[in-house]
Amino acid sequence: MAPQLARPTWIMAHHQTAARGRRGRSWANPPGNFAATLVMRPGGLPSWAALRSFLAANALYETLAMYAPREALSLKWPNDVLLEGRKVAGILLESAGDGRRVDWLAIGIGVNLIRAPKIEPDAAFPPISLRDVTGEAVDAIDFLTMLAGHYATEEMVLERLGFEPIRQDWLERAAKLGEEITARTGNRAVTGIFDTVDEDGQLVLITGTGPVRIPAADIYF
Repeated sequence: MAPQLARPTWIMAHHQTAARGRRGRSWANPPGNFAATLVMRPGGLPSWAALRSFLAANALYETLAMYAPREALSLKWPNDVLLEGRKVAGILLESAGDGRRVDWLAIGIGVNLIRAPKIEPDAAFPPISLRDVTGEAVDAIDFLTMLAGHYATEEMVLERLGFEPIRQDWLERAAKLGEEITARTGNRAVTGIFDTVDEDGQLVLITGTGPVRIPAADIYF
């Protein structure tokens, strides 16, 4: 649909048969949960488009905070939202372009509104649903209405003030900031103190040999 869209457009899936997450992993989406994608043309370099994961995370946090206690929510780099330390939402960015410029960007978001998927035996962050914590069954369309508004605000901040205020908001909500975590990329694992996220969205760990900047990884703590 992307080439025919004239403006940023949200597309909701009421049912999915082949949902997936990062690196082609499967993503279970039981009926009643939230699955939607924002398709847009951000322009600019791929690195500029990639910053939208932080906008989406901030918007998700604010939307979930309308139902759940703020202190129970946290953001896990690079693209998950935790509720009471368990995974309640995930974000997946995909794009198309010539490598130098992004023609369009798809920001996929999945939220366990009603029920959590079956827990995998080796899951580092077991899933949880919003209803598990609040007892409230949130309608997916109502959730999208609020999420779209919060995301639009994030885009306005990015356009007018740049990435820095978005980065600061994200860091205020970050899980394990200032604590030891492990970043795994393929067969490599780096353990260090989670110091910050830099101006390019990279994770910065303080290790025994100094700061290490990590552009993409799976995080464990």
